[in-house]
Amino acid sequence: VQLQASGGGLVQPGGSLRLSCTASGRIASIRGMAWYRQAPGKQRELVAIIINGGSTNYADSVKSRFTISRDNAKNTVYLQMNSLRPEDTAVYYCNAPSYSSNYWGQGTQVTVSS
Repeated sequence: VQLQASGGGLVQPGGSLRLSCTASGRIASIRGMAWYRQAPGKQRELVAIIINGGSTNYADSVKSRFTISRDNAKNTVYLQMNSLRPEDTAVYYCNAPSYSSNYWGQGTQVTVSS
């Protein structure tokens, strides 16, 4: 499985960004798709996940601000990020767990700064 992420950038506090991640390869093996992030000097953390049945889960820090969604026809997962804060600054990684492996895309930088 290959994951291609895009959509990062520089945004002012309170602004919005949408990240996209498209999967290719053995899509049928994927159990869900997720977004993680890693800020400088911090551990990588789960931001949001959507499993194949459609259920979602979010980190407490992003609830009500971020929305994860999935377009199965395009094999793409999105992360809509609203009301961005400076503490959201991080490299965001797309992730796709399967029963036997854990796939990662390349990171995309999100910087929230005035």
